[in-house]
Amino acid sequence: MKSNFRNLDGINIQWPWSELLMSGKKTIETRGYSLPVRLKGVELAVIETPGRRGKREAGIDKARIIGTITFCKSYRYSSRAHWIRDFTKHRVPQDDSLYGYKSGEDKWAWVVENFVKLDSPALPPHKRGIIFAKNCLVPLSKSTRVSNDG
Repeated sequence: MKSNFRNLDGINIQWPWSELLMSGKKTIETRGYSLPVRLKGVELAVIETPGRRGKREAGIDKARIIGTITFCKSYRYSSRAHWIRDFTKHRVPQDDSLYGYKSGEDKWAWVVENFVKLDSPALPPHKRGIIFAKNCLVPLSKSTRVSNDG
């Protein structure tokens, strides 16, 4: 019997960044570390979490799978000026106290290769996060695939 789901590893991404990625408005995910080699070119389930603003502003009350994403490479931001030049790709405001660029701390760009937005959210796995999110069941159909031209 053929399953209607794929079993993928997942990555937590807070709202509004998750929504910006799934709309194509954000083409770089930023992290404090480089893209692990094991994740380059690997499709991951996007586990959207409410974060500080999601519950209040978007009505998201718990984590959910909203799509999949594949990253093709990463690079380190060499300076605040470099970070600012990439704003239209990462969409993180300069004054963001949690996710903005901070001198003396590494900030990495994970470049989106492509993404798939689900028509309806799916349930997340019990354990979430880039290390622990395993067994994310993502529906095979009812999604929109978009490739990023870089």
